[in-house]
Amino acid sequence: MAADPAADAVTAVIVDDHAAIAAGVRYWCESAVPPIVLVDAEASLAGVWTGPGAAADVVIFDLELVPGKPEFGELRRLVDSGRRVVVYSQHSDNATAIKCVDLGALAYLTKREGQEHLVPAIRAAADGSSYTAPSLSGALMSDDTPDRPRLSPREIEVLRAWFASASKRLVAAKLHLTEKTVDTYISRVRAKYAGVGRTASTKSELVSRALDDGLITLAELNETNAG
Repeated sequence: MAADPAADAVTAVIVDDHAAIAAGVRYWCESAVPPIVLVDAEASLAGVWTGPGAAADVVIFDLELVPGKPEFGELRRLVDSGRRVVVYSQHSDNATAIKCVDLGALAYLTKREGQEHLVPAIRAAADGSSYTAPSLSGALMSDDTPDRPRLSPREIEVLRAWFASASKRLVAAKLHLTEKTVDTYISRVRAKYAGVGRTASTKSELVSRALDDGLITLAELNETNAG
């Protein structure tokens, strides 16, 4: 008997109080190749925990379901329960983006970042991987939290690739760099952490720092180790 493609489809549930936003996201999901199955919970968080939304691979979460009241507590609850969350918000300030990542969201996108970023973010989250949209990349680069080093997008990319690889040689091959260049990027990252008083002289210490700063998730590390 032929396999049912729908059985392997990525599923997502969207929680958003704007019907037009949900309709647009549904169109993007249905137009994706392969399509993403979308459940609309409207503005009800109950729709994430019961019914079809409870089994969805990914939660697309509008952070502010009530005007003026970002639902950081609900985001933490979703993450702590093991849900894979993509925050899709009208907030474009860096502090909100960084806080959501710190709380465990696998991606943070503003509603100005459309189909070309939301669809890949959903797919990445379904695999337990993070996705860095331009708004989040900018937030991370400009973050002035005293104990968080400012890493460039390329430094973050090399770091994440190293955590997922057995050697710097494999990272170099994957990113089309030389081993020396990979080593230089990692040395820069170590120096930046040391510069804010958070030394990371070993790979395990650097993994710990990256987890603390939301550069990689525990789910991603577990998936790498399982592979």
